[in-house]
Order: sequence, then structure tokens, then C-alpha cells
Amino acid sequence: MRVSTRGDYACRALLSLALHQDEAGPTSVRDIAERTALPQPYLEQILLALKGAGLVKSKRGVGGGYVLAKAPDEIRLSEIISAVDGPITLGDFGQPHQDGACDHDGQCVLLAIWDLAGRHMREHLGAYTLAAIADIARGKSQWPTYDHDHIH
Repeated sequence: MRVSTRGDYACRALLSLALHQDEAGPTSVRDIAERTALPQPYLEQILLALKGAGLVKSKRGVGGGYVLAKAPDEIRLSEIISAVDGPITLGDFGQPHQDGACDHDGQCVLLAIWDLAGRHMREHLGAYTLAAIADIARGKSQWPTYDHDHIH
């Protein structure tokens, strides 16, 4: 599974909003673009998709821009990625025990493995909220590491 550029940019944009949440008023697309070093036209498209998904709200006119539509501790990484990329899966392989998948050499067990890997990915990305990531970025929380003894 690859997180797309769109997914990565969407997460970066919302993380930027979370990191600057104490500042009054909405943040302009230009400011978000400058803080994240992302291309503004592409960022505008992504923010529209995030608005459609109910993750940000926009204000038009002078002093306009974007604000998070929910608290940072209520927005999960998995939600952000799904909003711009669609459901988080390893691919379009179908489900085990369906459509005659078990009639072919070993296909069923592979489908079960791909399905499980996609589920792990969703759970892993669902475990991180914007608030938690903002704390890590600010140096307040521990950096994410891979724990060999315990695979989440």
C-alpha cells in the first residue's frame, strides 16, 4: 500500500493547521503553502476535498482561509487519507471465500493475507490523531518507533 502524494499533502496541511491552532482566525491557503512548502494550486484542491469530507471549514473574503472542523484529537490520520484517497486497502483483490476465490491454487489464503495487511494499515493510521502527531512534532511526545516485540 502506498500513501499517495495527495494523502501525504492532506496530512501535512492539516498538521500545519493543528500546530497553529492557537492563532486567531482562519489560516490562508498561502500561509499553509508557505509553512508546508507545498504547491498552492494543488493544496487548494486538496483542501476542497477535505472540506467536502467535513475535516476543515472555510471562510471567504478578507481574513479568510481554513480552520479545522473538529478538534485535533478527533481527527485521525486514517480519516484524512481516506478523505482524499478513498478507502485504505492493499488493493482490489476481493475477499476470501467469495467469487470462487477458493477454487484456485492458494488464492484464498493470499486474499486473507492482503485483507489482514490492509486492516493493520487502517488500524495503525487510525491510532494517530492530529493532536498526538502535533505533540510529537513539538517534541512533547515520543517519536514513533517500530516495536519488534509487539506488532500493533
